Amino acid sequence: MTERRERIDRLVAEHAEKLSAQLQAHRAQLFPPDTQRNLRTFTSGEVAVLLGVKDAYLRKLHLEGRGPEPEIRGGGRRHYTLAQVHELRRMLDRGRGTYLPGRRAGDHLQVICVINFKGGSGKTTTAAHLAQKLVLDGHRVLAVDLDPQASLSALHGFQPEFDLADGGTLYDAIRYDDPLPLRDVIRPTYFTGLDIIPGNLDLMEFEHDTPRVLAARSGDMFFTKVGEKLAEVEADYDIVVIDCPPQLGFLTMSALSAATAVLVTVHPQMLDVMSMCQFLLMTSNLLGVVADAGGSMEYDWLRYLITRHEPGDGPQTQMVGFMRALFGDHVLNHPVLKSTAVSDAGLSKQTLYEVERNQFTRATYERAMDSLNAVNGEIEGLIQAAWGR
Repeated sequence: MTERRERIDRLVAEHAEKLSAQLQAHRAQLFPPDTQRNLRTFTSGEVAVLLGVKDAYLRKLHLEGRGPEPEIRGGGRRHYTLAQVHELRRMLDRGRGTYLPGRRAGDHLQVICVINFKGGSGKTTTAAHLAQKLVLDGHRVLAVDLDPQASLSALHGFQPEFDLADGGTLYDAIRYDDPLPLRDVIRPTYFTGLDIIPGNLDLMEFEHDTPRVLAARSGDMFFTKVGEKLAEVEADYDIVVIDCPPQLGFLTMSALSAATAVLVTVHPQMLDVMSMCQFLLMTSNLLGVVADAGGSMEYDWLRYLITRHEPGDGPQTQMVGFMRALFGDHVLNHPVLKSTAVSDAGLSKQTLYEVERNQFTRATYERAMDSLNAVNGEIEGLIQAAWGR
């Protein structure tokens, strides 16, 4: 038995090493080490939609020499970087808040936990697209990858075993001994206006350390850790999007204690909904204990998001109707439709907001984009309502 186990250990280690090497080679092919990953530029038509103005107005600003100088391509087409889009927002806003929809005096930091107990629910894809769309719409956003699998980090150009070999996750800031300031683990991304705290397997150390601290009755409350650290950078951001691990451990409970809102992703199939039922029962019991110990469990909103939805699938449609009958307005009106465009973008570690639309057929791209924009727009409405607007 021992020899068999050792052979399996060696086999798993060998497979992990081979896979890691191939992933590194894949990343090097997509983004060579001597190049910097950059976000694509946006056409003047796309920028006009983001700002809520006419393309002709942007042309007028350019001809008058007002605002940033766009890149001029064939046919006189104007392209703007995301940094230039932000510059246009600041120029047009003039302190009115029309083009800069983020926090104002008295508004609290929005901390959104994207969560599910079951893998494959679209949790990380949802968190990535939400964070990026909030930035495109003018918010200052911090993304936090709390999942040791670090898929959110990978989508933003980090390969944990190579880029975070010496640490640099949230664990370094919330550890019980010698924690770092949160700013020391925040990294800017190529998506201007979006910062990230990447993740890796080090996050599991918090799950191992916490029982020891609880057993020692040190008085150090694990569920306050994430909230206390976010308070250090509260003034720097409008919104924090946390991609939680697919398990209800100490990390997840601390994130939920810091949250102001919760977004539960659900794939509308029976096994997934049954798994969510168990997740909700466990969450209620454990968070009740945290609340009794002084943790904050009051949220601005909690919503269920239907993901990977296929409207032509009869059983899925029945399951969506079942959830709406049970949970009413707590289910978002718009689902995320299943789309090859989103999965194809993921092959190159990108979101749909990053890839060029000419990589897909027009109908496929627009269907997926309309679905994502509708969902994220609904969430932005909840954020604005939480700020009293």
